[in-house]
Amino acid sequence: MGVRGLGKRTAMAVLAMALGAPLGAPWGLPLVASAADAPPPLIPLAAQVSPGQGTFTLPAGAVIGVPAGDAQARFAALQLADLVRRVRGLDLMVREGRQGAAITLALQADAPVAQAEGYTLEVTGGGVRVTARDEAGLYYGAMSLAQLLTPEGAPGADQGPVTIAAQAIRDWPRFPWRGLMLDVARHFQPLDSVKALVDQMAAHKLNRLHLHLTDDQGWRLEIKHYPELTKVGAWRTPPSVGPGQATPPYGGFYTQDQIRDLVAYAAARHVTVVPEIDMPGHGQAVMAAYPKIGVTGARPPVAVDWGVNPYLFNVDEASFTFIQTVLDEVMALFPSTYIHVGGDEALKDEWKASPQVQARMRALGLKDENALQTWFIERVGQYLAAHGRRMIGWDEILEGGIPPTATIMSWRGIKGAVDAARMNHDVILSPAPTLYLDSLQSRRNDEPSGRLAIVTLADIYAYDALPAELDAEQARHVLGGQGNLWTEYMMTPWHVTHAIYPRIDALAEGLWSPKDRRDWRGFLARLPAQLARYRHLGLDAADSAFAVDFTVEGGPNAALADGAATVALSNQAGFGVIRYTTDGGAPTPASPRYEAPLRLTLPVLLNAAVFSDTGQRLAAPRRYELSAEALRTRQSGELAACPEGEMGLRIPLTPDATTRGPVFNVNLFDACWVYPKARLDGVTALTVQAARLPRNYGLAHDAVKVRSHPATTPNGELVVRVDGCDGPVAATVPLPSPAKAPVQFPLTARLPAVAGEHDLCLTYTASIHGPLYAIGSVSLQAQP
Repeated sequence: MGVRGLGKRTAMAVLAMALGAPLGAPWGLPLVASAADAPPPLIPLAAQVSPGQGTFTLPAGAVIGVPAGDAQARFAALQLADLVRRVRGLDLMVREGRQGAAITLALQADAPVAQAEGYTLEVTGGGVRVTARDEAGLYYGAMSLAQLLTPEGAPGADQGPVTIAAQAIRDWPRFPWRGLMLDVARHFQPLDSVKALVDQMAAHKLNRLHLHLTDDQGWRLEIKHYPELTKVGAWRTPPSVGPGQATPPYGGFYTQDQIRDLVAYAAARHVTVVPEIDMPGHGQAVMAAYPKIGVTGARPPVAVDWGVNPYLFNVDEASFTFIQTVLDEVMALFPSTYIHVGGDEALKDEWKASPQVQARMRALGLKDENALQTWFIERVGQYLAAHGRRMIGWDEILEGGIPPTATIMSWRGIKGAVDAARMNHDVILSPAPTLYLDSLQSRRNDEPSGRLAIVTLADIYAYDALPAELDAEQARHVLGGQGNLWTEYMMTPWHVTHAIYPRIDALAEGLWSPKDRRDWRGFLARLPAQLARYRHLGLDAADSAFAVDFTVEGGPNAALADGAATVALSNQAGFGVIRYTTDGGAPTPASPRYEAPLRLTLPVLLNAAVFSDTGQRLAAPRRYELSAEALRTRQSGELAACPEGEMGLRIPLTPDATTRGPVFNVNLFDACWVYPKARLDGVTALTVQAARLPRNYGLAHDAVKVRSHPATTPNGELVVRVDGCDGPVAATVPLPSPAKAPVQFPLTARLPAVAGEHDLCLTYTASIHGPLYAIGSVSLQAQP
């Protein structure tokens, strides 16, 4: 339910949550928070914490007591016991009644925290009591207690009975909408994986799972009235660029029974599943199944191209009958008040070219196609409203005038949210790139595929979902925020897990905790316990924020010249203890501690890892080879874009890979890379590890920006220039025939004798209408 129409006191409560003020507190006074210097290890951080006297020790076999007949309290208790058992190996019993219980969970009409979803957690020497006025609050109190009972410990000392400090916690959320969007259209995610995500969302007090169910590349929801949507629209044939390579269909969908199961599973954990049925654009899978719903009536295949494709819904009555019938089944499956209808990236070309659509637009008195989209979206919104639902759309639906029934989800920065809130519309913040979790977490070579707009753990932690441009009245319309995980480059559950964790922790704290309580260094201090929980739960969280980075003083060329290198070690977060080895072994908590830059003689293999103060490893060991061969080699991620270009993506070898594999930094608009400051003294050749990839990208109106380089052989060449992309040609190597060569292959070029440091420009001249060529690495070969 949105803020508008809630009544004055409830609306003020939502605003108080957003601004971090407790309900009933004098407006503008700071939030009272005791023990701020030593908060309990909770993520997200609690609103108020008061230290008590003494401690409480919970032994194995302790009882969690719940009121007789209270199914929700019992469920919360069972979830608490399950987490503590899986993480700490501590078995707890759940039974009705308070007699003999070490922990009690109970709903209480006069519980101290009045805010929705809030709870009170009290620890004394005699036990733990969790109370709340609503079921969600009681569940969240249980999740907070699960964290208190699973603190970080030294390896081997984080199991068995646990002692926690006496304290009183009063906690409630800052925003009512705390969301995560999962795109299951581009790459289908198994139901068990989605449920595992729901588990972690609930543990982090996130309460909206936005499922992007339909797009050009797939329709993922069974619709009984239109069976071809899943018989045809759920499957695509991936592109192939290998010789004689046949690719099986890719796809999948959720049956209605599976969706009912997921919705119930999530609801029990106080997560609302919000479906998205994208319209009027991103409809190619619909047109593949039911071409008459489209503008032209033509039947395209289900799309294999990522990006923006041209297919739009028609605006005739047949299309609206289709849409309303689909929405009837969607509403029967999803009890969510909100239904997302997309509205993004709808190219208007088909509407502009259609005499029928133009006639419809004139009959409606609409000035242009943007206004037509507003009319389209508002008609859908009115249908939803007539059925007691509310519509959400991406911020493009503002372009023709805001539909009166719309809630706006702002992804192109925050302007859409600010504009809509100033017009008294509810808004949800999910701006790119900051809350786009398919963005890489670092520029490290071992990062998997994704967008090259780097979004670090710190970036997400620093984000505030309440735009400073809004005044207090306008701020009432900010429901909250959500992280978005688009899956064009997230092919498997592993990729999804790596992208979400631990950035979900930063997201959750930003949406739940009071703004003035948040502290980056304190968050880092609490994170090791959470990383340990992930390990016990089998979640392979990314360690990008803590992984060791190696910096050679003066760069690789200085090391090559001196035969020795001064190497500094660091990590992105600036947190933890770095330990290293130079004998090839993996670092342990007993290995030398890094204190200052290391002076090392070539060749040597440097391994380093990061540990917490208790000896828990925060990042897997990373290796840095200091040898002449390694120092002359640049991986794909270490190459620069050519002038006026940008490496926008890191993409996999195949678009629908089922396992992890090699990745390549590419500029879709120019097959050109720069090896900067190559030391060419004594160098006689270079070898490029080349790759031939599908060119499956819908660039829409930007397709004209793709740069073509002239070729002199049938398949094109690799051209190497010295001193930049306008410099003289140093070497040309013909590309092999795609019909015969594997998709990965080496290209070796002889280089003329050149001394000193020079930028090398490497360009492919293959046709821009064929495969996309990429570079895995470039190695320089020198005379012995």
